[in-house]
Amino acid sequence: MNGGIVAIGPEPHAGNGLQLLGAAAGLLILGGLWTPVAGVLAGLVELWCVFTQSGTHSFPILLGGLGLSLAMIGPGSWSIDARLYGRKQILPPEP
Repeated sequence: MNGGIVAIGPEPHAGNGLQLLGAAAGLLILGGLWTPVAGVLAGLVELWCVFTQSGTHSFPILLGGLGLSLAMIGPGSWSIDARLYGRKQILPPEP
């Protein structure tokens, strides 16, 4: 059983749309555009892979956790989101 981008081919496969969605989320994260949305989307795609595919699940769990944590952290200072909307900083309250 082939997985990932290799599985996207001419033969019908139930996970093709889901894999394309995950690849699109990865490209959005790489560019830093819509980072919270793309991180949640990547986390949900990987969670779906954990529950629907057989075999070892350590890599999808790792990628899902990274996607969800990136969604909570937000975009970096060099991202497109930071250029468009400004850099968001959370400062602790002063004592």
